[in-house]
Amino acid sequence: MRINNKYNIHKEGYKIILVTVTILLALNVATNFMQSTNSIRIFFGVVSLIFFGFVVAFFRIPFRIFQVHNDQIIAPADGKVVVIEEVEEPEYFKDKRIQVSIFMSPTNVHVNRNPIAGEVKYTKYHPGKYLVAWHPKSSTKNERYTVVLGNEKMEVLVRQIAGKLARRIVNYLKEGEEVSQCDEFGFIKFGSRVDLFLPLNTQISTQLKDKVKGGVTVIGTIPS
Repeated sequence: MRINNKYNIHKEGYKIILVTVTILLALNVATNFMQSTNSIRIFFGVVSLIFFGFVVAFFRIPFRIFQVHNDQIIAPADGKVVVIEEVEEPEYFKDKRIQVSIFMSPTNVHVNRNPIAGEVKYTKYHPGKYLVAWHPKSSTKNERYTVVLGNEKMEVLVRQIAGKLARRIVNYLKEGEEVSQCDEFGFIKFGSRVDLFLPLNTQISTQLKDKVKGGVTVIGTIPS
């Protein structure tokens, strides 16, 4: 078990937050010079504050107690489980795996975390389309970033997928490096999806439509 005992703003949000503040201040100043009524100025100011609050909240890193266990696969992202099925994984394993997909809405925490500890076996960026994240073909057609983590017990493929709003995938991992379970490995901006491809003997702990938390919720367990 590890504890993230601080509420932070993610580094990927600094530039966007600064640009947002600058634009909103400029618009509010312009509104004051346009001889608008007090009610219009107040309305525009309130809307600006709400929008600014949404942008800041999107990049939040909340207080969280992380689950760490060698036999368990931990959720790499916050969101709702939208797929649990046995599929053929064509990019790396080229065999059957259990796919678990997590849809991240714009209101979810968008930090992505390592589902297991181990070595980064494979990384690859794929340019692509921007279908809605829950579209069945988004896993193979959309812009995406694939990572495979492996240790003595298992290999797990994690795929970050851009959605209709998400046009920016960030991934910090490099092939050959050793990583710890639940540590941050990337970020996806403004709505997205993360797919997991797990060994067939994984005992799945979640169900469709379950809401999961990155670094906290157990997705599955590998039998000892």
